[in-house]
Amino acid sequence: MSGAQLYDSIGAGYTMTRRTEPRIAAQVWAALGEARTVLNVGAGTGSYEPPGRDVIAVEPSAVMRAQRPADAAPCVAAAAESLPFADRSFDAAMAFATIHHWQDPITGLREMRRVARRVVVFTHDTTDTGWLHRFWLTRDYLPEVADLVAGRPALTELARAIGARTEPVPIPWDCADGFFEAYWRRPEAYLDENVRRGVSVWARVGPDAERRAVRDLRDDLTSGRWAERNRDLADLDAAELGLRLLIA
Repeated sequence: MSGAQLYDSIGAGYTMTRRTEPRIAAQVWAALGEARTVLNVGAGTGSYEPPGRDVIAVEPSAVMRAQRPADAAPCVAAAAESLPFADRSFDAAMAFATIHHWQDPITGLREMRRVARRVVVFTHDTTDTGWLHRFWLTRDYLPEVADLVAGRPALTELARAIGARTEPVPIPWDCADGFFEAYWRRPEAYLDENVRRGVSVWARVGPDAERRAVRDLRDDLTSGRWAERNRDLADLDAAELGLRLLIA
């Protein structure tokens, strides 16, 4: 299933839990530098589109386009792998938490590089073999996530394709944007159906894995096992869970 098909299926309530996290947004916008014209690829509802700049969005899902605010940037129905713009049309192109849905991430990144002088991409580093174990949700409850990233280009390959450097993105404990890792210090949130529906991982692992993970997490929260196993998280203000910016 393509990213557009997936979000046409699950994206109707996206804005209930997926909002702009200002600290992460500030890091993304700083990486855009002095760019005045910005292309947002795989833009979704436009949560991270920078204010005060001339933005055009690209989003293949009709369900997601329909949820964009009335005053959001103009949005084109297109895919990252075939951007309908001339070479160097923009000062910068950005993509936030979307390239894992692209049919061909390398081609999509090269398209961004073609149409813009600067590229900023928020993604996940799965190169480190220990990354799955840094996040208790994948380590203890949802190991199927490893199958979702199998065969996907490594971060080093993505960076090499566009000549990018990488920059770590820490996740604040009270992250406002409900992406998969956002509730690392608030485990009860994953018991909420609305939270899970805002994250594509749950749809992709399937209902059996989801039910098992939710059941086991609920049991561990009730028994105190989760708190004991993850007591080192209690005093952290931010977590390093493999989120990265690619900046080229």
